[in-house]
Amino acid sequence: MTLSLEQLSARMRQGEDIPLSDTARIALALSIPSILEQLVVTAMEYIDAAMVGHIGAEATAAIGIVSSSTWLLHGILVGLYTAFSIQIAQYLGADRQQDARGVLRQSMLFNLMLGLGAAAFGVGISRFLPGWLGADISLQADASAYFAIWSAALPFTMAMGMYSAMLRATGDALTPGLISVLVCALDVVFNFFLINPTRQLVLFGQSVTVWGAGLSVPGAALGTALSTVVGGLLALGVLLLRDGPLCIRKPGSWRITSACLRNLWRVGTPLAAERAALSSAQVLLVRIVSGLGTVAIAANSLGVNAEGLCYMAGYGIQDASIALIGQAVGAHRRDMAKRFAWLCTMMGMGIMALSGMGLWLFAPALMGIFTADAAVIALGAQVLRIEAFAEPMFGASIVASGAMQGAGDSTGCFLLNLFSMWGVRLTLAFLLAPRLGLVGVWAAMCIELCIRGALFLIRLARGKWLDKGALQ
Repeated sequence: MTLSLEQLSARMRQGEDIPLSDTARIALALSIPSILEQLVVTAMEYIDAAMVGHIGAEATAAIGIVSSSTWLLHGILVGLYTAFSIQIAQYLGADRQQDARGVLRQSMLFNLMLGLGAAAFGVGISRFLPGWLGADISLQADASAYFAIWSAALPFTMAMGMYSAMLRATGDALTPGLISVLVCALDVVFNFFLINPTRQLVLFGQSVTVWGAGLSVPGAALGTALSTVVGGLLALGVLLLRDGPLCIRKPGSWRITSACLRNLWRVGTPLAAERAALSSAQVLLVRIVSGLGTVAIAANSLGVNAEGLCYMAGYGIQDASIALIGQAVGAHRRDMAKRFAWLCTMMGMGIMALSGMGLWLFAPALMGIFTADAAVIALGAQVLRIEAFAEPMFGASIVASGAMQGAGDSTGCFLLNLFSMWGVRLTLAFLLAPRLGLVGVWAAMCIELCIRGALFLIRLARGKWLDKGALQ
């Protein structure tokens, strides 16, 4: 029988030596639902792209223009709410349930303030953003509308991400996964009716009139926004109604404490800065690729989508490692924190090594899913096979960073990622792109990911990430 995370924490606090088989089972129990959740989120992005893509190239381009800005803004918020979930994991590991519920209440206040502030900011700049990004005048209206609608839903996007992360911190990875599946299904339904106009469809041999709003690109944004609203409210409802260590119905203060603010600054600020640095580096990489021609641009964009299927497993295991190491550190069990860190990291490397093999073998088929252009498929398959060799080390960096974040060492993760992305990948891409084209850019990516993985493994082995100690 698999231990629950709550039972494991109790045994760790009592100083028990937990068998490796038990720790492996609980790591798998947390990782598998998180991996499935990541796959669902990726599928949702693919479905959105496919449903918009059939409208025409201009619709796809209008969304693509502002996509880097959505990554940047959302990434900063992800860093902040991850800091709250790390606090909760450590407090639960220390059996400080009242403090954990206090962080939950404070996170609700921050979600309201930061979510509304980010929404107002996004809506406010939406009119000007496409022009700032150099979009053609014919694309600016749709791009502005898409970004405005997407921004307006940010309080609910943040709620869904924040409260799902907190559920995982308690050991419940299944509920967030189920919520993601529902959100994905709703997104398809909403998009089906909001993007397309009223039309005739043949169902079971009969012609049927199907209503549609015909909103095109704004319809895609609205469909995603509405499904996210449902997901955010559901995640919040679970926390409000269920019993357990985070039961919000138990009495407690809603006051924002200095300890929470210090922890947020210590953990959340580097996480947000890391997301911003990585997202802005990706924007610069896109600009490097944009000078390589249409085929290279298309192959790069679709190759990134195809490769995304491979590293979702790594991010799922990362979610599990944050919860496991956070609780171990809270229970003052450095030995268990190290064991969980290496166990999860090896799992991530192993699974992503297998996915890398699949990427190398099926690269042409994966590219063929997204396009029928032979030149794009050939170039895309070539660069994917370069990237396949980096997957195990990429997995090491993803999961090891989650372990370090769970221990409160988000500053170390930020510095390693900053050096690797800006010092290695961008430099190599700038030097190799004029000589080797897109192959050079992806070779730079492969080299950088291998270096990044090695750096994280070295830091993991040295154990300095545990010197930060538990949060206050």
